[in-house]
Amino acid sequence: MVRYHATNGNVRVQFTAEEETARNAEEKAWSDSAKDRKLEEIKSIRLIKLKDTDYMANSDYTMLDNIKTWRQSLRDIPANHTNENAYDLLLARETDKTKDNFGKLTHSIWSKPWVK
Repeated sequence: MVRYHATNGNVRVQFTAEEETARNAEEKAWSDSAKDRKLEEIKSIRLIKLKDTDYMANSDYTMLDNIKTWRQSLRDIPANHTNENAYDLLLARETDKTKDNFGKLTHSIWSKPWVK
């Protein structure tokens, strides 16, 4: 695939061989790091979910077993989901604009159990 530089005067200038090689290396590095970027996003979401329920670990509050189990499942995500396909499932979001949860994560692991 031939690539071009964008210029101010709408003139397209073709990449040199060296620029093509450098750009290919950049794209490969970006692609190769996709799994790591996804895992970092998952860990960030997980941290938010855990922080949202940290108050339940307070000594004045008796944490329900279903919340304990859910929090443990969040902590176990990296051990239980180890490939990019699993990461894609964890990061999947609702795409139907007619639904109330449009744009929200759809994997069940993110849903906090009901608290009485």
